[in-house]
Amino acid sequence: MVSQILTHEQIHHKTKRIAYQIYEANVDETEIVIAGIEGGGLNFAKKISTILRKITNAQITLCKVHMDKQNPLKSGVFTSLKEHDYANKSVILVDDVLNSGTTLIYGVHHFLRTPLKQLKTAVLVNRNHKKYPVKADFKGISLSTSLNEHIRVVFEAKNDAVFLN
Repeated sequence: MVSQILTHEQIHHKTKRIAYQIYEANVDETEIVIAGIEGGGLNFAKKISTILRKITNAQITLCKVHMDKQNPLKSGVFTSLKEHDYANKSVILVDDVLNSGTTLIYGVHHFLRTPLKQLKTAVLVNRNHKKYPVKADFKGISLSTSLNEHIRVVFEAKNDAVFLN
């Protein structure tokens, strides 16, 4: 059985709230790097970036984070920005769903090799099945689900949605 958890409008409201929380946490920054994990995380990062550009004068830099989500150790983590482009800056690592924490922890590990002002994480859906000690600093919704349930996030023009099946 498939259940819709979030509608397009609800996702927009949650994205806007997260963008304001990021702004409040970075009110004195001149540049904020929004690093989206390729796939749903990058799509969510773009939405957050669009809102941030409307509410702050800080430069919002979008960074694409690429990794093999099934085996991040094998392929490593790569970003569209060079290290010096985010060094000593505030970085927000963004993904669509925090499930086991594997993707987020390897993304965090990548950025921790460079001195940063701060590193925070943002997710649209936070599930409570983490196998790594990673948390979402900014989250749209937290769900307690069973391990065999699946969260599917769909980003489509004017038809974003989150489903549980």
